[in-house]
Amino acid sequence: MLNVVIFGPPGSGKGTQSEKIIEKYGLEHISTGDLLRYEISHHTHLGALAKSYIDKGNLVPDDLIIDMIDSKIDKLHNIPGIIFDGFPRTVEQAEALKELLNSHGEEVSVMVNLNVDRQELIDRLLKRGETSGRTDDNLETIEKRLSVYESQTTPVIDYYKKEKKLVEIKGIGNIDDIFGRIANALDKIK
Repeated sequence: MLNVVIFGPPGSGKGTQSEKIIEKYGLEHISTGDLLRYEISHHTHLGALAKSYIDKGNLVPDDLIIDMIDSKIDKLHNIPGIIFDGFPRTVEQAEALKELLNSHGEEVSVMVNLNVDRQELIDRLLKRGETSGRTDDNLETIEKRLSVYESQTTPVIDYYKKEKKLVEIKGIGNIDDIFGRIANALDKIK
């Protein structure tokens, strides 16, 4: 199976490129945000546990997220692979994902890291804020989100580099050109 972790800062185009990867390679999309919303809206045991944390303003613990991912993987059959979007965000989560996939006889094939310089990210997010009306796409919030990303999630890049699973992709240019670079990298792995 082709199991892809897509990575990059806010505004790097992860969502857009994930859709194109899913379309070309037929991968199952696992987004932790989507999983949480599904489990909560379907009143599952895991959803009720997650809601109890969220209602108190706390982050959902890693082990609970891993249980949700495990539950989702258990329901998948005869798929060419999975794209993980929004997870892992910490080295601990990367290690937990490795253990989980190993328990299913699988592994992360590649981490695709979209590289976009900071000013380009800010410009993209400000533009998105103007066109989408997203209130979190203002300069102060963008700067904070980028700083949090850089301090908390950048170590995950180093983790996959040590695992020899990291592929750096230049995330600047038109969408199809960026996807072409990603597809070239994925085609070498398959």
